[in-house]
Amino acid sequence: MKTSIATVSLSGDLSEKLAAIAQAGFGAVEIFENDFLAFDSGPREVGRMVRDAGLTISLFQPFRDFEGLPEPQRAKAFERARRKFETMNELGTDLILICSSVSPLAQGGIDRAADDLRELGDVAKAAGVRVGYEALAWGRFVNDHRDAWEIVRRADHPNIGLILDSFHTLSRGLDPASIRSIPKDKIFIVQMADAPRLDLDLLSWSRHYRNMPGQGDLPVADFMAAVEATGYDGYYSLEIFNDQFRAGSARQTAVDGRRSLIYMMDRLKAEGRAVKGPSEPNPLPPPARTAGVSFVEFAADTFSAQSLSKLLQSIGFAHAGTHRSKDVELYAQGNLRVVINTEVEGFAHSAYVVHGTSVAALGLRMRDASAALSRAEGLLATPFRQPVGQGELELPAIRGVGGSLLYLVPEAEALDRQWETDFDLKPGWNKHDGAGLKAVDHIAQTVRFEDILSWTLFYRSIFDLKPLPAVEVPDPGGLVLSQVIENADASLRIVLNGSQSTRTLSSRFVSQFVGPGVQHMALSTDDIFATAAALAANGVSFLPIPQNYYDDLDAKFDLAPDMLDAMRRTGILYDRDEAGDYFQIYLKALDGGFFIEIVQRRAYRGLGAANAPIRLATQARQTPVTIPLL
Repeated sequence: MKTSIATVSLSGDLSEKLAAIAQAGFGAVEIFENDFLAFDSGPREVGRMVRDAGLTISLFQPFRDFEGLPEPQRAKAFERARRKFETMNELGTDLILICSSVSPLAQGGIDRAADDLRELGDVAKAAGVRVGYEALAWGRFVNDHRDAWEIVRRADHPNIGLILDSFHTLSRGLDPASIRSIPKDKIFIVQMADAPRLDLDLLSWSRHYRNMPGQGDLPVADFMAAVEATGYDGYYSLEIFNDQFRAGSARQTAVDGRRSLIYMMDRLKAEGRAVKGPSEPNPLPPPARTAGVSFVEFAADTFSAQSLSKLLQSIGFAHAGTHRSKDVELYAQGNLRVVINTEVEGFAHSAYVVHGTSVAALGLRMRDASAALSRAEGLLATPFRQPVGQGELELPAIRGVGGSLLYLVPEAEALDRQWETDFDLKPGWNKHDGAGLKAVDHIAQTVRFEDILSWTLFYRSIFDLKPLPAVEVPDPGGLVLSQVIENADASLRIVLNGSQSTRTLSSRFVSQFVGPGVQHMALSTDDIFATAAALAANGVSFLPIPQNYYDDLDAKFDLAPDMLDAMRRTGILYDRDEAGDYFQIYLKALDGGFFIEIVQRRAYRGLGAANAPIRLATQARQTPVTIPLL
């Protein structure tokens, strides 16, 4: 697959954009005219910069309001085109995009437009360039790719072809199946963009809310499959107008863009809807199947490790063993495994130096860890390795949110063998039931608001995780966007939270934590009342919930009075959906913002979003608990 991206998709000046595009592995770049006009080097120098970066220019764009004009505007449009062709020659590209006119002076008529393009084709041929015609979704007369193709067909000129854009087709609800009948040699380039479903005018929707394929709600795969059916073998090029991307990291946006194209093509190949060329590599392994969290690893120093150990033991964990060659301690409860790493060199130490006491790594239980690593690398994830001792288990790992690690743990080794290989274990270490905590229900990672789409694509493309509809949660300091991603049986749930307000707990966590990371983990129990009683007996302090909440709860749900009284005393929150019940209780947050949640599910599938404003408001009033805790 030949990949390209438009410079308008990224932040920075032209040189910064080109560097990011090349580093992400694209083969070509669309030069957006405004990026070129605002740059302080001429077209020959820009062309040299592109070639020095190892790129080619797939397209120069856009050329607006050309067809259907009366005189003298028509003659002026032809003169503008001649000047642009000269610029293209100096840049070193042979393709320009002409988008359908929105000019109030333009006159309709397919034949009139075809005549204009045919005449322009002669000018383009003399200049050694080609012209691609595109239907803007909000074009005055031409806003459908089928009409654009008919104009190109009637123009019948070798230098005039069609440009297809997934957003312009899909935003209007057009069936992309009609693309299948277009000759592949008349499709000059294909531009790709996804978008969330929004009730906006087409222009505003396009200019601010496009995103990468796989990050939105449009049937981009169907569009791409229709293009593939023609035998098209040209560039798939990303043209993304998005305020978040233009405020974010150009490098990350470029990586996301290429990852999205690889992901979409892999999906089509897996479904048998893409044409595989003879020189193309084998498809990636299928989406990596997950089976929950294997372990959570904290980075700490020796002082904070003592207090963290006491906290874990107070919530029912037992010290299970010590690593044979590293300063790492293992704690276990049920199927839960938590390690505290106090090494003074290596990854965990670096994580501690940057973030303080924090979750530095997660182990994910994988059905096939080796295939998962192969897929992750094929989708541009960064692998991680560090030395291990002789005979010790080496787990594949990739970089995750905030530079943390995701260890890919073979499912058969997750509970016992992984630990038996590397640790001196205490007798019966894996038989401790503690306070009844069973597993990790979900992990909440707080990221920068502009990176939520990026990490959603990361998890969705590599693993068997799918996003649920995002929700906005009120925080006393502003709104927090919360995106849940989970596998089919919900054994693995990742929650991505981010906020544009600097005053929310999420934003303050990112600031205090020196970047994104795990802000809280939720642990499951089969009896939250018994677990809460056991923790209270150990001196654990819970987040105090206002009595007003329980008065409202009593009015909304038919809860037994003794149950409601127990919830009031302890601080247990409650929600219900059509499937069942959900109970939650929170420990007070640690200094830095990390906290633990305990949940009980009775077939309920959500995360208690209705209770989140209560929790956030209460946490905002609390003074974080400073390690040491006990």
